[in-house]
Amino acid sequence: MLLYAITDRQQLPGGDKIAAVSKFVAAASLAGIDYIQLREKDLAPRQLELLACACMERVRQAREQGSKTRLLVNSRCDIAMACGADGVHLRSRRSGEMPAGDARAILAMAGMAHAVIGASCHSLEDVLLAESEGADFAVFGPVFGKAGMAGMGLEELRRVCARERPGMQVLALGGVSAANARDCARAGAAGVAGIRLFQQSELRGVVRSLREGIP
Repeated sequence: MLLYAITDRQQLPGGDKIAAVSKFVAAASLAGIDYIQLREKDLAPRQLELLACACMERVRQAREQGSKTRLLVNSRCDIAMACGADGVHLRSRRSGEMPAGDARAILAMAGMAHAVIGASCHSLEDVLLAESEGADFAVFGPVFGKAGMAGMGLEELRRVCARERPGMQVLALGGVSAANARDCARAGAAGVAGIRLFQQSELRGVVRSLREGIP
């Protein structure tokens, strides 16, 4: 079960939200999260770069203690290259985002041939396109409804995960909790992703619960 934490500084406690992100990344890296997506997309480029560098340093420090967490920067190949991140997370192609293959080529030119590339997907067609373009995994959702928004449901997640000749892992996003994560796994998801799932929980506790409850 892959665990994918997404940052949102506005949902973190404390007055210094930038410092809060770096602190969360450090804690998540030590708690056993597989991937962290730095998603502070409203920050100015230079501010985002500085934050990404600080977060990547936290990840490196955690690796000295055995962590295997990898940091992905939302959408920005240039900032991922500048801070030596492990890869990028791309928005859905319907938003005008570049193809995964293009992102991989850009990163390879900077010596990051083994970069990880995730892609946001909101339909089976999105997943098939991301897969054909070489993304390493898709984050699919919203699976469960929340805040007045209807989710696509477990049956749609199951249909996506059971697509013909699947070669790319799919992670479930959107209203995922420790209580329903097992249902996502039974539907075929390789993991779960979320903001509140990890930011608004006792981090080590929720990671332990997910690891113990789902193979």
